[in-house]
Amino acid sequence: MGIWTMPLTTCFNFWSGERNNGFDVLYHNMKHGHLSTKDLADFIRERSEVVETYQLYFTAIKKLYFIFLQCRTFAPVWDVFKTSTEKLASCHLDLVRRLQELIKEVHKYGDEQIKAYKKTKEDVSGTLEAVQNIQSITQALQKSKENYNAKCVEHERLKKEGATQREVDKAAVKSKKATDTYKLYVEKYAAFKSDFEQKMTETAQKFQDIEETHLLRMKEIIESLSNTIKEVHLQIGEVHEEFIINMTNTTVESLIQKFAESKGTGKERPGPIEFEECNTSSAVEGIKPRKRKPFGLSGIMKKEKDTESVKIAYNFTNLAIQKYSERQYLHTYFLKLL
Repeated sequence: MGIWTMPLTTCFNFWSGERNNGFDVLYHNMKHGHLSTKDLADFIRERSEVVETYQLYFTAIKKLYFIFLQCRTFAPVWDVFKTSTEKLASCHLDLVRRLQELIKEVHKYGDEQIKAYKKTKEDVSGTLEAVQNIQSITQALQKSKENYNAKCVEHERLKKEGATQREVDKAAVKSKKATDTYKLYVEKYAAFKSDFEQKMTETAQKFQDIEETHLLRMKEIIESLSNTIKEVHLQIGEVHEEFIINMTNTTVESLIQKFAESKGTGKERPGPIEFEECNTSSAVEGIKPRKRKPFGLSGIMKKEKDTESVKIAYNFTNLAIQKYSERQYLHTYFLKLL
């Protein structure tokens, strides 16, 4: 990505090379654009999973507040924490939702990339053929040049060494043939070179247009990601500001006042009680004969009451153990998250 200097066309940087492989470099760079899109989608997904885990932490910690709210005068403070935690969980849940939508958008763009690349592959097939032709003619030209030089040297050597006329004439024929072949490949190379330069210039510009569009789209996605995170962080900041204000407004006097209003037993003080003489006559008239209860009834009733008391105590103990275990589990869970 970004392997050229704008506004020059890409071909200016990809002419040379042992095998004229500039086309191959540009083509594979275009194909790798899809991998960049996939990597970006994976990055956003990882970010989303981190935020989702954080959101689950806020959701889980709310369970603690049901225990803390029993703390009498301090209960309203935990209520402020509970409200703030619920809003923070909502902010992170909203961020997860928006990141998931962005991932879908990236995947959609990736599918569009694949379709565009398939079409481009067909469009540049002529350039690929021109590249193969220039590569082949370059190799053939080099071999014919080497053969030409060898035959010329051999011809001159035989003349200087005083070889027979037949040997000299035979070497001259080979030298002329090598010269003609060499000149032919030079002419062919010129024709292939012209075709290669024209098609390579057009194709390089096409690759550059595709790459510019790709990079702009990737930047737009990253900008959208940044704005999304920024907006949610602003919301989180507002929640924290609201928490600070609520805590400032939660004074010691207000806590005591709320406790008195919710748990108060009444504002009237006990009235005076005067001594009253015992009226024995009315007391005697009101006495009735005492009836005997059936044998063993009181013992049975007492036993039933004791059994009921044991059940109540057992249930209360189980509830206490359950709350304690839940606390221990949440504590361990949070430590793992941290």
